[in-house]
Amino acid sequence: MSEDKFTLETVLSVKRWSSNLFSFRMTRPAHFRFTAGQFARIGIDVDGEMVVRAYSVVSSPFEETLEFFSIVVPDGAFTSRLQYLKEGDQIYLEKIPYGFLTLARYQQPLPQDLWLLATGTGVAPFISMLQDFATWQNYRHIVLAYSVRIPDELAYVDKIGEIQSMFAEEDASFTFLPIVTRDPLAKLNQRLPKLILSGELESAADLKLKADRSHVMLCGNPQMVEDTKEALKSIGLTMNRRGEGNIAVENYW
Repeated sequence: MSEDKFTLETVLSVKRWSSNLFSFRMTRPAHFRFTAGQFARIGIDVDGEMVVRAYSVVSSPFEETLEFFSIVVPDGAFTSRLQYLKEGDQIYLEKIPYGFLTLARYQQPLPQDLWLLATGTGVAPFISMLQDFATWQNYRHIVLAYSVRIPDELAYVDKIGEIQSMFAEEDASFTFLPIVTRDPLAKLNQRLPKLILSGELESAADLKLKADRSHVMLCGNPQMVEDTKEALKSIGLTMNRRGEGNIAVENYW
């Protein structure tokens, strides 16, 4: 792999959210520009060979550092090594970002309601979007529904609260809906597709999913993305193609 495509960056901090979830912050080269929702390709040395994986950027496009959120895949060639990162370690970053899970893809319907539906580490690109002033300026209502299995896996809750406070004076309303599928006592504890089909998600958000006003983004494991996409289509929403339609997806896995 050509080293001309990568820069060597330094790990600034590592945070352990749970036994299988962690995030890390690293230096950001001056040339690296990205749009909220895009991903970067990160490389580490594994037994003398560079192994590369894609990670959506958590941080704002305007921050001086880059943050990423990762799950530990047992025996995975990449995350089984990546999980032992520590401050001062060096890591490779490809010089250009990738991905089309960005708000710029929406042309019709015009922006009014934004639904961000995530499972697990799929919340990463949405944290980035929520730190972009343009998101709050363009939408009237923003809903973040974040589904995990157990309470310990709900990461970035404090950060989400900070973002809400930071943009409190903007015109857009914001609703955060944590979903914990293995906690029978949680207010929302069903999978996203079921919550959509039953109407519980709309009820909790006090907002309707409508084809003429809703932009819906999905990011998470492929089964969630597929099932949620079908649930949304069944209530009249359409896939976003060539700028038109409601549903945009990313398989963050």
